[in-house]
Amino acid sequence: MSILSLNCRGLGHPDAVGALRHLLRREAPAMVFLCETKLSGHEIRTVRAKFDSYFGMEVDSVGRSGGLAFWWNKEINCEFVSSSVHHMDFIIRDGNGDWRVTGFYGWPMVADRHLSWELLRVLGRQSTLPWMCIGDYNEILYADECGLVDVRYEGYAFTWDNGQAGDDNRQ
Repeated sequence: MSILSLNCRGLGHPDAVGALRHLLRREAPAMVFLCETKLSGHEIRTVRAKFDSYFGMEVDSVGRSGGLAFWWNKEINCEFVSSSVHHMDFIIRDGNGDWRVTGFYGWPMVADRHLSWELLRVLGRQSTLPWMCIGDYNEILYADECGLVDVRYEGYAFTWDNGQAGDDNRQ
């Protein structure tokens, strides 16, 4: 099962939606977490409507800051648990047993970043299921502070590609 997590830094521009469409067609992830969309839930749902193979949930931006979306393939049994402007938490029920996935967007202001770790501690105490956290933490000092373990990455080495060919390609 593949999961795609992107910091969108605004998804309102048609070029951004086109790039996302290209990426989803190429990678065909089972789940997608988008953070910092800078859109209202309604606006994100309008974008999601262009990708008819996904169910999803959205969290409104606060003004033009933040905004979250979590989409999953319609074949996945995904159960909503909780959300805030900084997270979206779900239980995935599959043939291998239940597990938990949290899309996370950490506090961007340096003075508030300790709140990111506190939220992760609170979320971590809410379940004993195997747990995957994805997203943008806006700060990683010590992963073991919250019992996090680095999962080896396999696949494409870059998180962004402009989709151009040859020397015009930027990654």
